[in-house]
Amino acid sequence: MISMAGKAIRKWWALFALPTFAAFIIGFVIPFIMGVYLSFCKFTTVTDSEFIGLKNYQKALADKEFLHALGFSTALTIVTTVVINVVAFAIAYMLTKAIKGSNIFRSVFFMPNLIGGIILGYIWMLLLNGILAHWGRALTYSATYGFWGLVILVCWQQIGYMMIIYIAGLQAVPEDMLEAARIDGANRWQKVWHITLPGIRGIVVLMMVLSLGNVLNAGFDQVFNLYTKAVYESGDILDTFIYRL
Repeated sequence: MISMAGKAIRKWWALFALPTFAAFIIGFVIPFIMGVYLSFCKFTTVTDSEFIGLKNYQKALADKEFLHALGFSTALTIVTTVVINVVAFAIAYMLTKAIKGSNIFRSVFFMPNLIGGIILGYIWMLLLNGILAHWGRALTYSATYGFWGLVILVCWQQIGYMMIIYIAGLQAVPEDMLEAARIDGANRWQKVWHITLPGIRGIVVLMMVLSLGNVLNAGFDQVFNLYTKAVYESGDILDTFIYRL
């Protein structure tokens, strides 16, 4: 039965892949190509576009607020990418060991990923403003505190999701290689560096690509909730800058 099903899938794989492929073309590729073309046009709707070359890019690169939003988004993406992947791997590594309640810990760490960005923004705004009030500071009136508050918020939300993927990768690392390394006298860090990390190299690259892909989507909901008019110019990411513009 399984063999017959496998043969059918290999024979008709294109038919099975067609719905997803069509959805990908219609929902992503075509809008992407249209967006790239419209970036070289002057338009109010997609039907009245007029090609103007690089004028839009020249105007954007001459706008200090845009450059700051781009830099802010890039810095946020770099910092959160490093923190999320390092912490997610560390937690995944600990939870793949034989510890009591590992399934409960997995659920607890993953749960923030199920909560909407707007709700998380309000929760962390109240928490962090309460802590900063001790020093007479406010998260929503400081670009510096706002940046690190946003880093904490984004990392707290995304670490659980990345952790699940790292756990799947760690479980695929051959146990016999780890056992052989232990017999040869390798300590825990040597096993991680020379066996575990090379064994999940593909997962690490995938996680980095997924994280860096957020440079243009660094967290509209969270930023929109955390900042105020007083720090619009210094606290904008690309999403909020485009929205306000």
